Amino acid sequence: MEQHQAADNHYLLLTPGPLTTSDTVKQTMLKDWCTWDNDYKEIVQEIRQSLLQITGLDQTYTSVLMQGSGTFSVESVIGSVLPPDGKLLILTNGAYGDRIVKIATHLRIDHTVYQRTENEIHSTEQLDLLLQEDPAISHVVVVHCETTTGILNPIEQFAPVVKQHGKTFIVDAMSSLGGIPIDIKGLQIDFIISSANKCIQGVPGFGFVLAKKEALEECKTYARSLSLDLYDQWAAMEQDPGKWRYTSPTHVVRAFRQALWELIEEGGIEARYQRYKENHRILVQGMNALGFQCLVDEENQSPIITSFVNPSASVYNFQQFYNLLKEKGFVIYPGKVSYADTFRIGNIGHVFPEDMERLVSSIRASMFWK
Repeated sequence: MEQHQAADNHYLLLTPGPLTTSDTVKQTMLKDWCTWDNDYKEIVQEIRQSLLQITGLDQTYTSVLMQGSGTFSVESVIGSVLPPDGKLLILTNGAYGDRIVKIATHLRIDHTVYQRTENEIHSTEQLDLLLQEDPAISHVVVVHCETTTGILNPIEQFAPVVKQHGKTFIVDAMSSLGGIPIDIKGLQIDFIISSANKCIQGVPGFGFVLAKKEALEECKTYARSLSLDLYDQWAAMEQDPGKWRYTSPTHVVRAFRQALWELIEEGGIEARYQRYKENHRILVQGMNALGFQCLVDEENQSPIITSFVNPSASVYNFQQFYNLLKEKGFVIYPGKVSYADTFRIGNIGHVFPEDMERLVSSIRASMFWK
C-alpha cells in the first residue's frame, strides 16, 4: 500500500469531490490525445461499456458521457427527458436537491417539491400520496447521497412506489455510484447520473448518465439546450462510436479509464464500498471518542461524507481548525446545513483506513479549544 503522507505542501482531499486520486491516474494525463483519432474513440467506447459492466447492467441500458461538472449532467437529464407537458416531482433534503429545483425553475419545467430538513429522509407513504393526488407528475427525481450532510436517501424504498404509479425514475447518484452498490436494473431506475471525479476516483471534467435505452429513445425532441441535449449526445456517440459532439476533455477521459481499471482491480464496487465503510467507521469512532457529535443518525448515514457538529466552545474557530489540519496534510469541508453549525469530512477517494487513523490523531493534536 502506497503512503499518503503530505509532501511538497500537498494534502489529502477529504471532501465529496474533487478528491484524492492515485498517482497512476494523474500520470495518464501527461499524454495528449486527438478527439478524432480511433485510439481515443476506442477509449471512450471502452469506458461506456465498462460503466455498464461494473454496475451490472445489460444492453437494455446505455451510457452517455457529458462534458462539464456533475451539475451539467444533472441539468442535461432534467432538460432533456421531461416532455413539454411533463411534470417533475423533486424530493429534496439538501443543497443538491435544491439545485435540481433551481434547474427546473430556470428551464421553466413544471415541478412540485417534496421538502424535508437536511437530516430527515422522505416518507414513502407521503410519496405515494403525492403521486396519487397529482396524476400530472410524470417524472420523480431524488439525490441518492445528499452530501450536504452525508445522508443516504433510501432509493430502494422509493423506487417501487414510483414504478407502481408508472412514473419515470431519475436518480442523482453523483456521490454514490461506484462507491455504494446500487441495483439499477432491479429498481427500474430510468436515468442515473454521476461524475468522473467521485467514487470512481477520476478527475473533474465530465459526468455520465446510465439510461434505459427505451426511455432515452423517447426523448429525441425534448431537449431545452443544444449543448446539454442528452439524446443528441447519445445519438452522436452511437453513430460515430466514441465521438463526442463537441470538444471532449481528452486528458480527463484517459484518466477516467485508468480509474475504472483500478476500481476493477480493487474488486469492484462492493470492495470499494467496504473500504469506504471502514474509513467511515474509523473516523466516526475516533471523532466520537474526542467528543464530536454526528449530525445524521447512523441508520441514515452514508459512508461517503460525514457531518459533525462544531464544538460550542467560545474559543473554537473552524477556519483555525481547518488551517491546522491542512498543515498536517488534510483538507476537510465546511458545513452546508441551514439549521446547524457543522463541518464535513469525506471518506472517499484514494484514501485508506490508515489515513483516517492519522487524521483522527491529527485532530486530537489540533484541539486547541480544549
